[in-house]
Amino acid sequence: MSRNSAHSPSAEGISRRRLLSASAAVGALALGGAGTARASTAAATRADVTELRARAVVVGTGFGGGVTALRLAQAGVKTLVLERGRRWVTGPNATTFCRFATMDNRSAWLTDHSIVGGVDKTWTPYTGVIEAVEGNGMTANVGAAVGGGSITYHGMTLQPTKANFARSIPLAADFYDYLDKVSYPTVSRMLGISPIPDDLLASDPYKSSRLFRDVLPKVGLTPFKVPLPIGWEYARGELTGRYEPTYTTSDVAFGVNNGGKHSIDVTYLARAESTGLVEVAPLHVVRDLALDANKKWVLSVDRIDTGGAVQEKISVTADAVFLNAGSPGTTRLLVKSRAKGLVPDLPDAVGSKWGNNGDRIWAWLNPNGDAGTQQGGPACIGATDSGSPIPYTIVHAGSPAPVSGATLMTVVGYGIVDGAGTWAYDADKDDAVLTWPSTADAALQALITARMESIAAAGGGLMLDTNATAPSTWHSLGGVPMGGAVDLYGRVLGHKGLYVLDGARIPGSTGACNPSYTIAALAEHSMETIVRKDLGTVF
Repeated sequence: MSRNSAHSPSAEGISRRRLLSASAAVGALALGGAGTARASTAAATRADVTELRARAVVVGTGFGGGVTALRLAQAGVKTLVLERGRRWVTGPNATTFCRFATMDNRSAWLTDHSIVGGVDKTWTPYTGVIEAVEGNGMTANVGAAVGGGSITYHGMTLQPTKANFARSIPLAADFYDYLDKVSYPTVSRMLGISPIPDDLLASDPYKSSRLFRDVLPKVGLTPFKVPLPIGWEYARGELTGRYEPTYTTSDVAFGVNNGGKHSIDVTYLARAESTGLVEVAPLHVVRDLALDANKKWVLSVDRIDTGGAVQEKISVTADAVFLNAGSPGTTRLLVKSRAKGLVPDLPDAVGSKWGNNGDRIWAWLNPNGDAGTQQGGPACIGATDSGSPIPYTIVHAGSPAPVSGATLMTVVGYGIVDGAGTWAYDADKDDAVLTWPSTADAALQALITARMESIAAAGGGLMLDTNATAPSTWHSLGGVPMGGAVDLYGRVLGHKGLYVLDGARIPGSTGACNPSYTIAALAEHSMETIVRKDLGTVF
């Protein structure tokens, strides 16, 4: 089911030396915590430690990490890529990922229960594809796999307008024209994005998408097809019975079994690995980041098995570290480093300006018209509200689980919010914890609520806010913001050789669009400058 192995990194150019402690080596160490694996302090002091040396280390394999790894490789830099999740290999007709109706431990990162509300199941913890990072006032759902969030996202590849980009990321506003002409198109080519073809949209499984599309003009909105990184021949193959339904039932929340999804692992990372200069090391969890006396970066890493047990303790010393662990992962690591004194003089802004991208998920119950017995996906029809004082986007995402005796359609809304969230170190957990004030996105959510209610009034049925009592987001942004913590190219202020190129540097939202496209485009733009100016001097 997986081609990843639990071996330690051994790429050419990375030296290894095993240091034996005075006591005997311990066996596999049980890890505790809800979704966060941690070895005990006593066990950590007894375990063998493997030392590695690398020129460049990339932490995380999502949109920022994939871009970073490829561009370093193309610049001739031998690079070690550390990823806490496992590698998942798909289709066609694979059984790699669990399905919504038969959810199991492959869906969740090292926890004994489902991250989806209302699912009454328990299981043996496993290195599944999504971690629910619970904070005060907000839960951040984040990817945990080779490919990061690209494994589980619907694939909405949306570019913000120039005005909305500037409103969300004002410090980078001058970059927009270049991003528009060069960086966004580069990402588009790499991911092979395209909207759903007309023949598929006209098929039976996409009745719900057409129903949503047709009601939008009734409330003054103009529908559009969402660009998606999908090989549509797989969805067509499902219609003819060649492949088991996955796209056409919108069963994509935990990964796409049939293949055909141009996720980061099979695009950017695959090209990076093909150079022979990049090694991706799955199931390697970075616990701490420190700066040593020689001004080199030292990462404390646990190599784990799929049950979360530590197989090896590793210390990696690097000339340059590129943090791309996603907004929560990168932020938590740097907040820990500052609080524990591992990296001196980290900027005060580390842990600030976090936002949820304005995320909200609504359930449209019993609309008028025929939504079909299946709802095709991924999310392929959306609309923006150009007249809103706070820009936002709404998109229909097919529901993979039919509701007996009722029709339920999922509608997602997100928009521009300020980065009002903060992360603070908790010594008992040895982790950083998020706090999100409920008032931070109240004005935006009032606008989205009014729009959802108008859609229900025009199209029948009832709109239910599924996040009303348990706010969550799939689009974490900020925590290590531009200007205060990093410069415009992701260099951590005051620290040569330390970079942040993922969503952690974007303060709060990405211009009323989901963030993947902008994260990757900014990483492309930044890597051009880093390779040109820092290569050979900083690392």
